[in-house]
Amino acid sequence: MLAFTHLRGVAVPLIEDDVNTDQIAPVGLGPRLNQDYAELLFKRRRVKLDGSPDPGFVLNKPQFARPAILVSGRNFGCGSSRESAVWALVAVGIRCVVARVFADIYRENCLQNGVLPVCLAEADADRFDALVVADDGAGEFSVDLAAQTITGPGGERFVFEIPPMDKQRLLRGLDDIGMTLDQANEIAAYEARVAALAPWQQRADIAKL
Repeated sequence: MLAFTHLRGVAVPLIEDDVNTDQIAPVGLGPRLNQDYAELLFKRRRVKLDGSPDPGFVLNKPQFARPAILVSGRNFGCGSSRESAVWALVAVGIRCVVARVFADIYRENCLQNGVLPVCLAEADADRFDALVVADDGAGEFSVDLAAQTITGPGGERFVFEIPPMDKQRLLRGLDDIGMTLDQANEIAAYEARVAALAPWQQRADIAKL
């Protein structure tokens, strides 16, 4: 998993509640072998019925052609648990999502794929949303995970909270498997103690079963 330490780039305002995983990565349009996840992202919302790009959808606007941060509302990532709804964000360069509330499984999928999910305090969230909308892709926002801050183009700083374990796994680039392997020495020591104290638990004599 790619580690997350700092991120700098354009923040995209998609200030809506209940943005679900089928909007983010429509299941009827993927996955398939060699799936283009960048092309899949919000596919149904990015095109009109005739298949032409919808210029009114925020991610189709030229100032958001290279996004880094997605800003949304409550219950972001609700719906199914499809991990492709995170892969699609990563495919276009989005490594941080700021939302009022995340669906639990979606938040976990973000952490497993090096995407930072941020929930700001309510008063800060109002100011941050207004700043992102007003900036309209003109400037760059900066995210510092170690300091737990997001800084706007004009220098305004927003502090966010994140559980220490989630912070460390992102900083070090560890998914669940990586977190387990990080404890390999302790696991081996435990297995050695068990083997010494209860050797009968270590193998089964298949011939006698």
